[in-house]
Amino acid sequence: MRQTAVMPPARLPLTAPALRRALIAGARRVIAGRDTLNRINVFPVADGDTGNNLAHTLGSLLNGALSRRSRHIGELLRRIGDDAIDGARGNSGAILAQFLYGVAEHARAQPELDATTLAASVRHGAGNARAALAHPVEGTILSVINAFADALDEAARASADGDPRPGFVVALARARIALARTPQQMALLQRAGVVDAGAQGFVDLLEGIAEFVDGGPRALRMHGAAGAANEACAGHAHGAGDTQIPVLHETVDPHRRWCSECLLIGTELSRDALRDALEAIGADSLVLAGGSTRLRVHGHVASPQALFDVCAGHGAVEGMKADDMLAQQRSVERVQRVAVVTDSAADLPEELAERYGLHTVPVRVSVDDRDYLDKVGLATGEFYRRMAAGAARPQAEQPRTSQPPPGDFRRVFEFLLGHRAQVLYVGLSRAVSGTLQSGEQAAARADGSGRVQVFDTFNAAGGQALLAWRAAELAADGIELAAILAELERLRPLTATWAMARDISHAVRGGRIPPWAGPLVRFTGLTPIAKFKPDGRLGVSGGVFAKAGAPEAFARYIAKRSPRGLRWRAIVGHCDARADGERLLEALRRRLELEQAWVVETGPALGAHAGRGALLVSLQPVTDSAA
Repeated sequence: MRQTAVMPPARLPLTAPALRRALIAGARRVIAGRDTLNRINVFPVADGDTGNNLAHTLGSLLNGALSRRSRHIGELLRRIGDDAIDGARGNSGAILAQFLYGVAEHARAQPELDATTLAASVRHGAGNARAALAHPVEGTILSVINAFADALDEAARASADGDPRPGFVVALARARIALARTPQQMALLQRAGVVDAGAQGFVDLLEGIAEFVDGGPRALRMHGAAGAANEACAGHAHGAGDTQIPVLHETVDPHRRWCSECLLIGTELSRDALRDALEAIGADSLVLAGGSTRLRVHGHVASPQALFDVCAGHGAVEGMKADDMLAQQRSVERVQRVAVVTDSAADLPEELAERYGLHTVPVRVSVDDRDYLDKVGLATGEFYRRMAAGAARPQAEQPRTSQPPPGDFRRVFEFLLGHRAQVLYVGLSRAVSGTLQSGEQAAARADGSGRVQVFDTFNAAGGQALLAWRAAELAADGIELAAILAELERLRPLTATWAMARDISHAVRGGRIPPWAGPLVRFTGLTPIAKFKPDGRLGVSGGVFAKAGAPEAFARYIAKRSPRGLRWRAIVGHCDARADGERLLEALRRRLELEQAWVVETGPALGAHAGRGALLVSLQPVTDSAA
């Protein structure tokens, strides 16, 4: 019996379902290898977050375009391009997003991809990625993308049947070679003994796609380690178990320490005009990814708000974020297991934050119909100036605050988990804000094994700052997280915060003070004093009959209610009333033994409710170990 030869099935052009599953495999591979990418991140700054940024960018695709089926390639790629721009984070994330957006732009009308169409789409994406940068640099993700595009072009011209798969295999090999060459193209990488982290992430994405091509659905179930190039670089640059990135101080420009991003929405957005305006304010490492209606803007600047203001002149600004790269690098260099995070409702002296490597997540502040990042996008002094100007306009909307979105916390947690064993968030009282809940949601998503812990201070302002300071102090001494939490539990009921408001209308309007207090103050001339209660709520606790001598009367009130014979840490806060704050601290020194004391300007998180002229005092007893 003669047997008939069985021909292998013809390899068809790439369809939407196959591309979707391949990209899922690629994205998961990058996410699995993000810690290694963080460790080898030295360009454009050694802030150790390239892996997190790429993982977040691709995670936006997994949760968006790749989470649902598409009818054809064009529809899938259009969704991918839009989601990538909206979810892009960091320098490499924005470049990758622009590459994907460019691929989608060229292929959005295609029902499927053959070798020629794939090559042309990738070439278009490569050009878009390069055009997104004000000053492209070789030896980065751009070089590897370009090598990949060149190889696909060559393969497409040689293809006899239009199958894109053989060309992809050849192009992946070319991308690996280009990755290995990045240290030869950039002296910074050569000194550190690593390849470019963004370029490695792009190759990881291609490797994951190749796994799907070779292994089919099995690749979607893989969470395996990143590729051999990752392992080789990590071993070359670091010792076993070391989570520190190479320390290259010269890569962080202290005059452009803020990595700032936003999403700009408008009509007929001009990338060239926006780039010129941003360069005029000294922005560096600019990446403008997107099209004429949506642009992801990334830049390194001295002032995040300056970047946001420029963008606001071209369209509507959304999704603001700003990371202090110098603080990130200093944090990475610290040798300790536990990192401590707080939010900007804590009136934390800047010197203490720098000394102990404390990270702060800003709350949102809305003034004059614009949203700002507290103490980052809007300086506290400027907030009070605008508050005073608004008070002179009867119809002006009063300043408002809102909690940070969980994504702001998650970004900080994920960065720190790449370099620390554990993270502790010391947060604003749950009873007065949803900020703590945002932190809890982010902690649950950032790590499911309990490496991120959240502590409710039942406090705010200086009281919250005192507890965060103590936690950071213990972490710097190498104390384990469980012992730090136990100490905070002990100190929480002993840490007191009082506030004296000359104008309580803001607090009544915001619900922090009961409505009946307003008429009482007006009819009696009483200056009310509020205190944080044991359950974390703010309530009226008394008052003083004083105007010119209010700071001294406030000090007497507090001293009478503070245990004798103790040494104290104190933080005195003021709302645009520094002279009164200094008088208050001096009066407290005459009545209490203050071992360490600070005067700080209370931020908008409380100032928006307390009003200008308000004074705050927070006290915490000093233990011998804290002396």
